[in-house]
Amino acid sequence: MRLQDRVGLNIQELRRAKKLSQEELADRCKVHQTYLSGVETGKRNPSLLVLERIARALDVDPEELVRRRRRRTGGAADS
Repeated sequence: MRLQDRVGLNIQELRRAKKLSQEELADRCKVHQTYLSGVETGKRNPSLLVLERIARALDVDPEELVRRRRRRTGGAADS
């Protein structure tokens, strides 16, 4: 899995866990909703500064955005 895809999926998972819409999260981290959508789908490549703002808005360590997640079905780490 490409890093930008992993980052996007992690952001999406964390956002949904906090019951935030893309619009709400985008507003909190001062980016446009369509940009955030592109980040979540792996189509946009956010800067480290934007990743830091997203992490702050989600109240997580920035490391959580790039971390490998365990798959829910098989329990093995994704690649």
